[in-house]
Amino acid sequence: MSSKKKVLLMGKSGSGKTSMRSIIFADYLARDTHRLQATIDVEYSSVQFLGNLHLHLWDCGGQEGFYVNYLTTMRDRIFSSVELLVYVFDIADEMDMGRFNDVIEALDSHSHDAKVFVLLHKMDLVSEDVRTQVFNDRQSHILHACRNYRGLTVKCFPTSIWDETLYRAWSQIVYCLVPNTKLLEDNLGGFCQLCGADEIVLFESTTFLVIAHCEEKRKDGQRIHTDIHRFEKISNIIKQFKLSCRKGKAHFDGMMVKNSHFTAFFNIFTSNTCIMVIVSDPTVESDAIQLNVTAARPHFDKLIPQSTAAGAVST
Repeated sequence: MSSKKKVLLMGKSGSGKTSMRSIIFADYLARDTHRLQATIDVEYSSVQFLGNLHLHLWDCGGQEGFYVNYLTTMRDRIFSSVELLVYVFDIADEMDMGRFNDVIEALDSHSHDAKVFVLLHKMDLVSEDVRTQVFNDRQSHILHACRNYRGLTVKCFPTSIWDETLYRAWSQIVYCLVPNTKLLEDNLGGFCQLCGADEIVLFESTTFLVIAHCEEKRKDGQRIHTDIHRFEKISNIIKQFKLSCRKGKAHFDGMMVKNSHFTAFFNIFTSNTCIMVIVSDPTVESDAIQLNVTAARPHFDKLIPQSTAAGAVST
C-alpha cells in the first residue's frame, strides 16, 4: 500500500529552499544551483522514496505577497494534512520571527501533530570559529517561539549546500517518515555481528540519504569510528562520484576502499537501497563480506518495499 506524506518547504525568498531540494532530490550539483529561478507561488513535486513512500513536496515561494495568501485565502489548503514542515532561514539575514510564528500557528491549528525541522542555512557564510555560537543563539530563539505549541516536534539543523550538513539534516527529516526503521536496524544489527563488521549503513539508492544504520562498540563501550558526520560525508562523496560516472556514461554498481585501518564496501543492495559495510578486523576476508551481502539481499528485500521507480521525481 502506498504511503503519501505531505511536506511543506517554506522560508523567505532566496533562503535556499529550491537549491537544497534540487540537490537532494533532482541530482543537482551545488555549483549548478545558481541557474535555478525563484519559486513562484507553490511548486509541487512528488518523490517516490523506498518504493511505496511518496513524498509530496510543496515548495512555497518566499515573497511577502505569497505568504499573505498562504496565511489567508490558501490557509486551509496549505496547512491541512501536513506530515512535516521544513522551514529555512538564511543565516546571513535577520530572522523574520513574525512570519515564522504565523506559519507555526497556522500549522498547529490545521496539522497539530506535524513535525517541524528548521534549517539554519548557508552556514558556510559564518566564520567557523563562531559558527556553533551563532547556531545555538538562533536555535534558542526558534525553540522559545515554539514553546507553547506542545503538539509540534521542533528540531533545528545548521546546513550548507557546500558540505555534508545538508545530507545530515535531510537524512534526519526522511528518517522520521520511513516505516519499520526499528525492524530494519534490528536486522542490520544481527547482520553486522554475522559479518564481523564495525558498522553497516543503509542508504536510499537515488538520494543517498541514510535510512538505517547499526554499529558495534568496543568492549569499553566507546565507538570504534568517532566522526559523527561520517555517514553524511559519505552520502555526499558517493553521490558526487555517481553523478560523475553518469556524465562519463559509466554504470556505478559499488566500490571498495581499503587502508591500514579498515575496509569499506559500498554496493547496490535491494532495488531501493545501497549498503555500506565497514570492517576493521584484518582476519575478515573481502570475499566473505561480498558473499554475506549477496546472501542477505533476499531477506532485506522482504523488509524494504520494492519498486523499480524508487526516487523518481514528478512535478
